[in-house]
Amino acid sequence: MSFSELGLIPEILQAVTDAGYTEPTPIQRQAIPVVLAGHDIMGGAQTGTGKTAGFTLPLLNRLARHASTSASPARHPVRALILAPTRELAMQVFESVKMYSKHLPLRSVCIYGGVDMNPQIQELRRGIEIVVATPGRLLDHVQQKTIALGQVEMLVLDEADRMLDMGFIPDIRRILSLLPANRQSLLFSATFSDEIKKLADQMLKNPQLVEVARRNMVSETITHIVHPVSSGLKRNLLAHIVRHEDETNQVLVFVDTKFACSRLAHFLERHGISADSIHGDKSQQARTETLENFKSGKVRVLVATDVAARGLDIEDLPSVINFELPHTAEDYVHRIGRTGRAGKKGKAVSLVSSEERHRLADIQKLIKLEIRQEIIAGYDPEPDFFDGDSSKRRRSPSPSAAGRADDRPAPDRKKRNEREAPRETRERAPQRGRQASHVASDGFDFNKPYEQKESSASPAAQSTSTDVPSQKAQRPIAFLLGGLGRKK
Repeated sequence: MSFSELGLIPEILQAVTDAGYTEPTPIQRQAIPVVLAGHDIMGGAQTGTGKTAGFTLPLLNRLARHASTSASPARHPVRALILAPTRELAMQVFESVKMYSKHLPLRSVCIYGGVDMNPQIQELRRGIEIVVATPGRLLDHVQQKTIALGQVEMLVLDEADRMLDMGFIPDIRRILSLLPANRQSLLFSATFSDEIKKLADQMLKNPQLVEVARRNMVSETITHIVHPVSSGLKRNLLAHIVRHEDETNQVLVFVDTKFACSRLAHFLERHGISADSIHGDKSQQARTETLENFKSGKVRVLVATDVAARGLDIEDLPSVINFELPHTAEDYVHRIGRTGRAGKKGKAVSLVSSEERHRLADIQKLIKLEIRQEIIAGYDPEPDFFDGDSSKRRRSPSPSAAGRADDRPAPDRKKRNEREAPRETRERAPQRGRQASHVASDGFDFNKPYEQKESSASPAAQSTSTDVPSQKAQRPIAFLLGGLGRKK
């Protein structure tokens, strides 16, 4: 099947040909006719399969009747709204809109946070048919009354699952309340969860589900491998792997936090590896420059967090390395989707410590794949990595010490256990040859600091009280506990 068989207008077909595409992908073959027919849709496909064009092409086709060369802003109201969770993804979608609409007099703009609003306001004032936006910045413009959404005909939610993870659902519901009820809504996502289906029930009308692969399926062109390693050796192992790769191969490395992102990039730089980081705390200009340097080959290793990396579209990226496994198994699918795109081969490497074994198990269960594990010499994992009980964690000894651990004589092991016992345990342990006493020289028992009534005294206490003279029936109360202390 070719694009001409999908019912697209000549102007769009020409733009597709100019971009070098000849045949639609599976998600495009199924989604485009449904959208052109005016139906709401839930579109799901593994990342890198062309789902952006799956909604961009039919959207432009349906809006072509509004195309106008008039300079009047009134002739260019907002007709379509595309929401994306991150700046990078919004810019990626915007580039696709510009590429496919270059033969149509339709205007588009991309608005996102982290930059000055004034240039965006000037763009909106001249009249815009297609707005690609992040939810937060769009609401900023709504509050400033610089955008009107009353004539929106089409709404697209891209990466809806990520919006859910990032807490954008309240913002999305507020945006939905500003849109006309009579509209066409499209929801696209790489993965679907029960929460996403609930959101779809609220915003879509009789949607058709288009899912070209099973849920959370990863591309078959990607090779997966796990390197078990001690957490303290991860940075050195990463540098070792990068050095032994082809120098022309670029690597995208994922970490969990912004702080770890910057530190890891500096570590690689100190070891002679060209690296940079991209995360949410960087300004938009710095993030754009870093991404351009990586795409152009000036930077070999790009260290990124999940938020910053969503939407990165890098051609011919040979490998992705998970320096830390994601907390959510679905994020693994998004991460490795940066490689092996458009049918090309890719490699997904994960550095896994014993603390992350439960995450690895969740990932393998999700993608229904047993990932091959390979230990690299000199970078061994913790001794408990392959234990059945993951609740017991201990610091990894040196490789030589680990090999001799079971060969130590019993007395040596006992002494070592005593040394490794917590300090408070050693301090609480009674010393040999001494009986720990809780009775002071004046007869005060610190284990029984309060007076006891005769009725509540234990049998043992009652039996003891028979040996005590009557004038001493009441025990003295410690001064610090409110008593009078020793009686003279």
